[in-house]
Amino acid sequence: MAGFILMLACCVPGWVQAAPDAGEVKAKIARKIWQNECAGTVKGLVSWNRGEAFPSLGIGHFIWFPAGITERFEESFPSFVQFCRKRGARVPEWFSGAAPWRTRAEFEAADVRGGLPERMRQWLSSPAALQMQADFIIARSVAALGRIKSQSRRPAEMAARYNAVATAPNGMYALIDYVNFKGEGTNPAEQYRGQGWGLRQVLEEMRPASPGQPAAVEFAEAAKRVLQRRVDNSPPARGEARWLAGWRNRCDSYKRSL
Repeated sequence: MAGFILMLACCVPGWVQAAPDAGEVKAKIARKIWQNECAGTVKGLVSWNRGEAFPSLGIGHFIWFPAGITERFEESFPSFVQFCRKRGARVPEWFSGAAPWRTRAEFEAADVRGGLPERMRQWLSSPAALQMQADFIIARSVAALGRIKSQSRRPAEMAARYNAVATAPNGMYALIDYVNFKGEGTNPAEQYRGQGWGLRQVLEEMRPASPGQPAAVEFAEAAKRVLQRRVDNSPPARGEARWLAGWRNRCDSYKRSL
């Protein structure tokens, strides 16, 4: 993992590069994201969570739908594969098309036997693939602000809040991690009862706060309010309340220094 962390230094956005000790900050951000999504393990790079209709892959737990499955959540793994190929990376053909398992039971059976899930983990944990995953996560966060501004009636205010959070190193982590965690909030399909839960909604929810640590703390609190609203609006059959404590803990990590 140490080699992966060092390689991340080349792909930071400008507002991260401008920070003091940017390389160290970025290493800590990367470590936190891998820990958040995969418990920092290679095993976690290919998994299928109980209660979900799809597997998740990579340090960012990118969603990959089986054939015939449609969900309100954004499918991100095919976008990651396309991102890699546009950069000239050689991606195994296993990752083309829909996910190769139709159900969680099929995935678990394949994983017990070894085989494809293990080969996928080996590729995803290679230094080149890890760097691509980090690049992809950061690119998504940076690109999100432009889309949020284009949809908002208050684009300058959205940018000001984003930049206020980014002034703190843990705020940089919050902005990068939250997009990977709950999306941009720009997809109308990712809503319950007409309300989303992505970065856009968190920025809109924020109350006035000074740039730096106060803004990072307010971002964390706004994120918790947005996620509580998501659970309140969610279909009862999904049982999303069981995830809320973990989500809140993750948001609280945005308040703490790296």
